[in-house]
Amino acid sequence: MIDKNIKHVINGDYIVIPIETGYIKPNEDLNSIIIPARKLMENGDYLVIAETPISSSQGRLVEEAEYKPSLTAKFLTTVWSKYLWGYILGPLLKIKKRTIKNLRRLPEETKAHKEVVLQLYGLKHALKPASEAGIDLSNAPGTCVSLLPENPEKVACDIKEEIGKDICVMIIDTDATYMKNGKYFTGLPIAIDGIKADMGFFGYVKGQLSENMGSTPLGCSEKISVEEGLKIANIAEDYQKSLSTEMKTIHSVKKVLGTSESEVTIEALDSITHTPAVIIRKIN
Repeated sequence: MIDKNIKHVINGDYIVIPIETGYIKPNEDLNSIIIPARKLMENGDYLVIAETPISSSQGRLVEEAEYKPSLTAKFLTTVWSKYLWGYILGPLLKIKKRTIKNLRRLPEETKAHKEVVLQLYGLKHALKPASEAGIDLSNAPGTCVSLLPENPEKVACDIKEEIGKDICVMIIDTDATYMKNGKYFTGLPIAIDGIKADMGFFGYVKGQLSENMGSTPLGCSEKISVEEGLKIANIAEDYQKSLSTEMKTIHSVKKVLGTSESEVTIEALDSITHTPAVIIRKIN
């Protein structure tokens, strides 16, 4: 089991132990996750890490203010995303009400964001009305955004080696994996083996007509089944959703940090407690 003095919650047959840190800054190491994990983990545990702190540690932040929106980016932002998806296709396909609300109030800065998606990931991902290519707008300073981590499987293996125990390390993204006719897929550019990735907009549309399986495992230190990966990823996501400091979208920033989206600083991000990872342990 676990020492009652260690912060934890029970989720079904699993114990969830949060690893709390400050904001993991660009190019900073991951010792604030690895050191407590090494101390707390037992053989057989899972360590589930959100993608954004990994990306920040790798320095994968992009300054969107440096991108000048093209006509295509402007069209995709205003006509395609805000109006067509916000008022017609979104309600028709019954996408989340929160997403529809956010699409209808897209700020001017979204045009530069679309340009970033177009240049770095292409039209297939830019056509997605929101959460394109797993780019995170909510946990980065100023007008920066965080791209998905580079080679998350290798990162997971390296972290396991540093911890030095018989554990499974998994890096996840909250963007969905879907299932249709027994096959798993995601719009995200990357995912673990068994999930067809890089489907972009087409995966998103197909996903609205399929079963949403929850968060997507991007990389894992072990070869595990998709079903097991999804189960563990969703236990971790359940815990994140319970936190008052969760910043799931850019519109959550003002509520959590008390500042506008464009005025977020590293100091502001570092002023709250972050939970970039959780340890998940099966109850014997």
